[in-house]
Amino acid sequence: MTTPWILLPGMAETAEEFARVRELLPEIELHVIDPWQTPVNADPAVLRAAAGVPAGVAVGLIGHSIGGLAALRWMLTRPDEVVRLVLVDSTLPSETGQRWLYPGTAGDRVIRAALGFLGLVGLPKLLGPTVRRQIVKLGSVAGQDPLPKATGRRLYGDSRSWQRFWTELTASWLAAVAVGKLLPGSGGVPAVLLVATGGTSKRGADDWLAGQRELAAALSGRVEVLTDSAHLVHVDRPDAIAAAVRS
Repeated sequence: MTTPWILLPGMAETAEEFARVRELLPEIELHVIDPWQTPVNADPAVLRAAAGVPAGVAVGLIGHSIGGLAALRWMLTRPDEVVRLVLVDSTLPSETGQRWLYPGTAGDRVIRAALGFLGLVGLPKLLGPTVRRQIVKLGSVAGQDPLPKATGRRLYGDSRSWQRFWTELTASWLAAVAVGKLLPGSGGVPAVLLVATGGTSKRGADDWLAGQRELAAALSGRVEVLTDSAHLVHVDRPDAIAAAVRS
């Protein structure tokens, strides 16, 4: 029986934009979580159910950006469930955000109320597709959005989209705190860390790479540096993700 893989997208991403990764791995049972339906920081049992992978079946995990933190937490809390790990320009455990904005705080409630108001007056519908285009333009070297324009308008123009992005961000801070506590001495499973240092990722690349190497050392994993890719590796170098899964 081949190992099924589950891919956890990053913040403000969709399952559809990882289609090229799936195409490059036709021999792999790959399930891409749709974060618009199931938050990547959900309990692993919920993620399994969303992916259609039965309990008790060991999986490989691919995590991009904040999805990398979610994959790390899954592996660290349930090590018997994960046999392989591919982290794609993963958020680092040190990125714990601002505590006064953590979920449930007064600051968090203010932000949510403000974003809810902006949704009611239609700002996401007006600016959402533009925000999406800017994310791809700044986050990739290629700058070619793999998401159909109609899908982008529907998702990023939704009145609740900005609140959902905020929820993803604050949940990632909590995941970073948890991973930071669990990581020391974890040993981990075979892990590959893909690190983007091209395009807009050139700024601060030395510090970013140092942090990724530190994470790799804690996991006894290996780092592959992608000088021709910015943060959206699945847009610039889907082949590198596929190769890491096969390695």
